[in-house]
Amino acid sequence: QVQLVESGGGLVQAGGSLRLSCAASGRTFSPAAMGWFRQVPGKEREFLGSITWSVGTTYYASSVKGRFTIFREAAKRTVYLQMNSLKPEDTAVYYCAYRGIGDSQYDYWGQGTQVTVSS
Repeated sequence: QVQLVESGGGLVQAGGSLRLSCAASGRTFSPAAMGWFRQVPGKEREFLGSITWSVGTTYYASSVKGRFTIFREAAKRTVYLQMNSLKPEDTAVYYCAYRGIGDSQYDYWGQGTQVTVSS
């Protein structure tokens, strides 16, 4: 089992920045990748990006590329989402997720953290 806990959400003005953290715990922690997603009520969950755990290669959705950055601290089992130039449409609940080695989907999810961007 793997437990994920997000933090760092809050209220920010448009144009501002926030950094989300996702701390992982669990005896079987050995991810292939960690991902970040967000969801607005009534809409499907949106993939934002991911990072491979061993090498640190990152992938981003076009909607956030250039504004959001994912990085990790492997020793702390923590992955981050640095969000810059925030827009009101970035308002959502943000989730981190864990994808195990050999898995094609994300197996474990955090509880989510609310990000609200005011105009």
